[in-house]
Amino acid sequence: MNIIIVGCGKVGQTLAEQLNEEGNDITVIDMVPAKVNETAARYDVLGVIGNGATHLTQQEAGIRNADLLIAVTGSDELNLLCCLIAKKAGNCHTIARVRSPQYSIEAPYLKEELGLAMVINPEQAAAAEIARVLRFPSAIKIDTFAKGRVELLKFKLPEGSPLEGLAVKEISTKLHCDVLVCTVERGDNAYIAKGDFRFMEKDVISIIASPKNANSFFKQIKYKNTSVKDVMIVGGGNTTHYLCELLNRSGIDVKVIEKDKERCEEIAENLEYVTVINGDAVDQQVLFEEGIESAGGFVALTNLDEENILLSLFAKSVSRGKLVTKVNRIDFDDVIRHLELDTVIYPKNITAESIVRYVRAMKNTIGSNVETLYSIIKGKIDAAEFIIKENSPVVGKKLMEMKLRPSVLVASIMRDRKVIIPRGGDTIEVGDSVIIVSDFPLHDIAEILEA
Repeated sequence: MNIIIVGCGKVGQTLAEQLNEEGNDITVIDMVPAKVNETAARYDVLGVIGNGATHLTQQEAGIRNADLLIAVTGSDELNLLCCLIAKKAGNCHTIARVRSPQYSIEAPYLKEELGLAMVINPEQAAAAEIARVLRFPSAIKIDTFAKGRVELLKFKLPEGSPLEGLAVKEISTKLHCDVLVCTVERGDNAYIAKGDFRFMEKDVISIIASPKNANSFFKQIKYKNTSVKDVMIVGGGNTTHYLCELLNRSGIDVKVIEKDKERCEEIAENLEYVTVINGDAVDQQVLFEEGIESAGGFVALTNLDEENILLSLFAKSVSRGKLVTKVNRIDFDDVIRHLELDTVIYPKNITAESIVRYVRAMKNTIGSNVETLYSIIKGKIDAAEFIIKENSPVVGKKLMEMKLRPSVLVASIMRDRKVIIPRGGDTIEVGDSVIIVSDFPLHDIAEILEA
């Protein structure tokens, strides 16, 4: 596919890297020459210096032959204008990043009237992910497949867990839980979990299950799995606005600490159900006075990554609540992972992943049958969802009879709205939604078989 990306910030660079690696032809546009040159050289893509909202610049970037234009500049208005011009000049699919709450309310209207394929709001998407893990605090991260009927949950094995020393194949017999272990992260190593693999303390484990079976599994291993009842949020930005709305719908009490008085008044006026405290959360006394020790959840959402990290580390030392930390910069994610901050949210990564999933869905209509793809362990292991078609070579065969590649795991089959955690005697049939876990990129279901 021919794809034009307008904006060479962190999101634009991440998109250029990922989409280029998947065999797409990428052209990036930015008004800053240094950004264009750096992105083009680092990711081996074409670069155009100029205003992406002008017809001339888009023509130079090849808009007439483009399949998709993605606008991810720092301006909502510029992104929308880029997409509007692209629709007129090239009649291609368009995606706009839109961050303002005012525009987000209008998102369905903008999408319809401007003919946008997708409107992505990083703060709103981040809030949705935070709300999911607060409703299911056992998990570090939750992804959904098959329209929400299948969940992929990542969690850390606590000290003294019943799973410690247990082999993967013993879970169904000893715990009587219908879940499938996909991956295990141990230190800097990542493994696709085979039957003989044994768990150790501090392993980070990914499982696939239906929501009901996931609940049952966490009860069996004596892991907290009830939604938090109250949450303390530090920072009063847009992510906090969206998160408060989502948590209120779930009946969760919210307290927001923000040091800017005007912002406090704005939150209190727009979100009457939220308790708003005007104070500096870096002052530990403020946190203690507002009940950090007993809070069911603590979410650090200031604009400073360093402050969010320090606040979460402090909260961890005085509280047993669920911790969520927002980090904007993605450069040091390997370092941050070793700090054991529970759930870390990267809005830029969420934005890029959402857009990449849409691109894969587009490619599905022109050859590939990947429905959805998630990165379970960044740069190491992916999970891909396929819809099985009539001519697929895997139809009708029992899993035990298939010659699967060694690093492939058939993680779930959904058939007629029923979730099947696959065993050797199960088959894959036409129309099934099948989730495959692998340590190499998959573009077609046939690639799971040995050549």
